[in-house]
Amino acid sequence: MQSTPSTATQGRVGPPRRPPAPFHPVAEEELPAAVADFLGSPRTGGIPVVVEGRPDLADSVELASTLYSGTALPPPLDHGVLLDDLSELPSGLMELAQPLARTWLTADSLDRLRQEADGTLLVLGTYDRLRLDPVRELLNSTYRAQGFRVTFLSGRDSRSLLWNVAKQYARPDDSLTELGLFTDTDRPTPLDTVRVYDDRDFERVDIQAEILGERWRQVVFQGHGKDDSINLGEFTICGLNPVVPRSEELLGPRCAYGFACYKPEDKLVPLNRVAAAEVVLSACNSGPLADLVLYDPRYQILLNALDGPARTVVSAVSVHDSDRPENAAWMRAATAGADSVDVLNASLAGSHPYPAFMRFGLPADSADSADAVPEPSDHSPDDLLLTVGTRLTALLTGELLPHNHPLRPRLAKLARKVDQWVARPTHLAEQSPEELRTSLTADLQSLDHVLAQEIGKNPETEVMNYPAHFGDRSRLDPHVKEVICHCGRPAQRFVRRGLLPHVLDTVCVVCLRCGDVTFQVPDAPQLLAFAPDEVPVGGVLEIRARLTAARPGPVRLGLFVPAYLREDTVVEPATTKVRGSGEHAQDVSFRVRVADNTPPQAYYFTVFAVQDLAVSTARRHFGVVPRRG
Repeated sequence: MQSTPSTATQGRVGPPRRPPAPFHPVAEEELPAAVADFLGSPRTGGIPVVVEGRPDLADSVELASTLYSGTALPPPLDHGVLLDDLSELPSGLMELAQPLARTWLTADSLDRLRQEADGTLLVLGTYDRLRLDPVRELLNSTYRAQGFRVTFLSGRDSRSLLWNVAKQYARPDDSLTELGLFTDTDRPTPLDTVRVYDDRDFERVDIQAEILGERWRQVVFQGHGKDDSINLGEFTICGLNPVVPRSEELLGPRCAYGFACYKPEDKLVPLNRVAAAEVVLSACNSGPLADLVLYDPRYQILLNALDGPARTVVSAVSVHDSDRPENAAWMRAATAGADSVDVLNASLAGSHPYPAFMRFGLPADSADSADAVPEPSDHSPDDLLLTVGTRLTALLTGELLPHNHPLRPRLAKLARKVDQWVARPTHLAEQSPEELRTSLTADLQSLDHVLAQEIGKNPETEVMNYPAHFGDRSRLDPHVKEVICHCGRPAQRFVRRGLLPHVLDTVCVVCLRCGDVTFQVPDAPQLLAFAPDEVPVGGVLEIRARLTAARPGPVRLGLFVPAYLREDTVVEPATTKVRGSGEHAQDVSFRVRVADNTPPQAYYFTVFAVQDLAVSTARRHFGVVPRRG
């Protein structure tokens, strides 16, 4: 177990304290009178339930007495809809459900309700009524917190349905504080008092004893499986309810045909025997709709959970991508008392276009608290992270840099980091956006410094050939913009679009007088260079580089002249670092000292800027002229 709280057996002396039993089993014919008595005095009477013919429910009532103490009227939802025909339900059930919603409508009213799509909605019905039509549209209307905030109360038959209605009036005992996360697909860092068990624990801990030996306020079971089970290593959350008769016309798991379970039978965890006030079934298809089931309801883990003592059951109607972000979000929600379904669906909103989880049981917070629903998340990593990832791909995948280039190992290391930082488990759970950006910019500053120094020492380094390398693998974008060259004459700005994923677009400015003036890749620093047209032999050429940084932060700049002029000149400074504003242009000064023996003729210089692995250049022609008398 990856957390410090005590295990189920540590510090325990004797059996847990048993709160006063809040439930009152009655015969079915006694139910209407018992409901009337309870609703007349809900804080003092027992909640009526019917368990005749259902020994499993009788066991759940007994187990529930270890979890709940006292009763209370929960805050009602705005609307309630009964899916069953009232005549098919035992007298008294609907009367017990009545206070859970302010207004009640028939199933025929769902179309009108969907058009209103506002407030909270309770859908009440036996499991067979939870079918693709009408539930799918109701669920989809809740995507990204649109439409109703929908809650379900259900059960495999009318007695299970009554049991789940009754549990909404039960108040968890104050001593019920344990939070647990059992996951076979993740290794999350425990948060606060949440007890986390992962695949490492499944090898060395009796998980069956840990689950069944504790009283849980909330517990999550996350793993692979089907609608009859969830795998936790060699342990299995099992949906079999042996009291329920077999439906021979429906497919069953292998045990339905006399074969042994596919997992060790001494490591099965019967879900209806888990002592928890809330159970989250974080596995794909853990709660399919009645007409979409894979297996006979006798084996359904959702129905087995509803038969158990849990007042709230959270299940997945289909496949979903729950991972580290959802586990972290659930742990935060559990410690803060927020609603599990709202938090999980909000966290997954950027991964698939439907709500993944259904809530069976009233919301954890106030029914009137619309503000309690969290904002839907989007998997939107920092633009800088994505930009750097694209540049790393270009530098490492193509042939621009030779395979033995000294920068390759460091670039590859950063590429591995970026790949992890972009992934949902890291981006949305392990580190905050601020922490990720701080780590990224620290790596970029170091690499930018090395790159700028390399260009300053060897301007012919391979990376400076990027305009030709990428340009040869690009096509011309037909959109051309008229601009002004730094010589003051008209010029054209155009883009060459890379033809392959690892070929960056290149932005070029060409002047009829100066030729190719500037090169850059998208979202890179912009440069212009200003200088006199001529400098005398032995003189100093004063240069003003105009920089517009791609973002606020450090930018490395430098200046070089062609190889045939380097012995006759001194560049001051060869490289420098400035802090770019990311909004306004700023001037950076350079000097080129020309030797006395420099042959008079036309020359050029190139200013370069390095930021976030992008190199931008600006070239300017000048002439060296004889010194005048």
